[in-house]
Amino acid sequence: MVFPRNTDEITAAEYLDSARQMAISGRDFLAHLLAEEAASRTPDPVVATAIRARFPDPNATRED
Repeated sequence: MVFPRNTDEITAAEYLDSARQMAISGRDFLAHLLAEEAASRTPDPVVATAIRARFPDPNATRED
């Protein structure tokens, strides 16, 4: 995927696709960040909540 120069041109779907790719490759925190951006660009709050639930912050669930 080639990203446009201006990040305002990237769609929520593109961020979500990148989040999925990062999750598959084991980059959970990056997946979370990309999903957060996708959720923030999603006009439907129910869909945004579902996106956030699918990619939770791995640091919030980690036990030390």
